[in-house]
Amino acid sequence: MQEVYELRRYQLRFGSQADRLDRFLSKAAIPAWNRAGLGPIGVFTSLLGAEIPSTYVVLPAPSLEVLIAARSRLAGDAEFLEAGKDFLGAPVTDPAFDRLESSLLVALRGLPRLEVPLAAAKGGPRIFELRRYESHSDQAVAAKVGMFNSAELEIFRRNGLRAVFFGEALIGPRLPNLTYLLTFEDVNDREESWAAFRADPEWRRLLATPGLDNGDILTTIQSVLLAPAACSEI
Repeated sequence: MQEVYELRRYQLRFGSQADRLDRFLSKAAIPAWNRAGLGPIGVFTSLLGAEIPSTYVVLPAPSLEVLIAARSRLAGDAEFLEAGKDFLGAPVTDPAFDRLESSLLVALRGLPRLEVPLAAAKGGPRIFELRRYESHSDQAVAAKVGMFNSAELEIFRRNGLRAVFFGEALIGPRLPNLTYLLTFEDVNDREESWAAFRADPEWRRLLATPGLDNGDILTTIQSVLLAPAACSEI
């Protein structure tokens, strides 16, 4: 079964909001989400390519029903409400965050479940790249999804582009789009992996297929570099 993901972006202001959000996520939200059947939870801070400061949160669920039910469970979770009361009850004169943007994604058939990086379990160094491929039509997005399911995911893997998740957006801003998260050891690892991918002969042949060039099925590509927060389970 293909997982579903809620991808959140908290837009913050400089000052105390980042620390308050981090405490809320680590002490209240992540434990409660886990109790509700969601996880592993990813929490990332923006390094480059997004409005700074921003915090991204990935909520994986085995099904849409579990994701929906989690919201109701948190509303009745006394431990969560107590641990998060300062954040949840922040006054309008001192808001806990500036804006919250959310997308609902469904995993691709070729990568039906989120893959946690090995470095996460060991607390090793890692960075992440969140990419969004925007298209002009649902048919164009379907073509890009088909490329990944049939061949592109395997080309990614052999060139060091290690995927955490791939998701086709069902609800959210800037539709239609395909969104995915990659992980690397560092910036140099990222640059080398992308260079190897671009030079891969099979990728060049796939891209030359009539109707599958980026100019045929994509309108824009957005990329954000992220660092894992201390509380992140990914």
